[in-house]
Amino acid sequence: MDSTRFRAAPERQNPNPVVARRRRQERELAVSEDFVAKPKPASDLDVMGEVTKTHEAIQYLDKSIATLQMELAAKRSTDELLGTANGMSQQRKKAFVVIGINTAFSSAKRRDSVRQTWMPQGEKLKKLEEEKGIIIRFTIGHSATSNNVLDKAIETEDAIHHDFLRLDHVEGYHKLSAKTKIFFSTAVALWDADFYVKVDDDVHVNLGMLVTTLGQHKLKPRVYIGCMKSGPVLSDKNEKYHEPEFWKFGEDGNKYFRHATGQIYAISKDLATYISINQPMLHKYANEDVSLGAWFIGLDVEHIDNRDMCCGTPPDCEWKAQAGNICVASFDWKCSGVCNPVEMLKYVHSRCSEGDDAIWGASS
Repeated sequence: MDSTRFRAAPERQNPNPVVARRRRQERELAVSEDFVAKPKPASDLDVMGEVTKTHEAIQYLDKSIATLQMELAAKRSTDELLGTANGMSQQRKKAFVVIGINTAFSSAKRRDSVRQTWMPQGEKLKKLEEEKGIIIRFTIGHSATSNNVLDKAIETEDAIHHDFLRLDHVEGYHKLSAKTKIFFSTAVALWDADFYVKVDDDVHVNLGMLVTTLGQHKLKPRVYIGCMKSGPVLSDKNEKYHEPEFWKFGEDGNKYFRHATGQIYAISKDLATYISINQPMLHKYANEDVSLGAWFIGLDVEHIDNRDMCCGTPPDCEWKAQAGNICVASFDWKCSGVCNPVEMLKYVHSRCSEGDDAIWGASS
């Protein structure tokens, strides 16, 4: 018997390439697994700490990417607002927040009341900008006719206080939605801020609490902060807040979508930039606060309902201050601001103020 018949067959010189590749990958995987460091056990606290850090890093990256995208899209809009010289646009100043105090030609006494209460003046106002990045300006447009006595009065007042932001806008109560668009667009063109705030000149504000509140949302890319409400859509022409386009909101008795009440609200940089880019096509409803809410309702925006931004006047804000819950802003709902603000703003400030030095210790 030929014993060679029972010898092992020699290995094939040209094995199936797919099989060979798979075997090679298995050998490499086995080797790599030998070098993988074994995870060290960690306490629950360590794990949660790492999760928090990771979450904050992701938030920061999301905001950075979103901001770059918006700033790139906004460049043309900014250049148009500021004008260009040899192709170079004016450099924007960095800031934490730009606060625009909505005012009118007839509100000189209201402005004086604001200056005598919660708004720093002179060197303190300048120091607030330089050290804290907090910009505060009264916002006003111009009259319908050039060289009007109203415009000259504002110029004289500004020469004394240096606290106005003049807008390319014709003033009028029924033009507030347009004024809001122009304010945000102008502010974005001048300052590269994290937040932009609109407040009426008959509202009391605690700047330190406002800055602290905004700082809590600094890492979020698109935030809309204020006292959210949903009031009825008024179809009666005799109503003060009559909505001519009431039919767009459905049947009689319907309410508006949630939006921040117009006395004071804040929006983050991306949203202000969005308004700046798209202002020609943003629809204006009769009520300014409804218009702003409408511009954001279809966007990926976080609505933050903060009731500290709509406290009542004393005793409400006073009781809260005594309990250690200082309000961001106070006003009377029945007056859509502090009733009789020229006289009463000082009283509200004396009862509900956080203290004149609080802003300097506020963390953003």
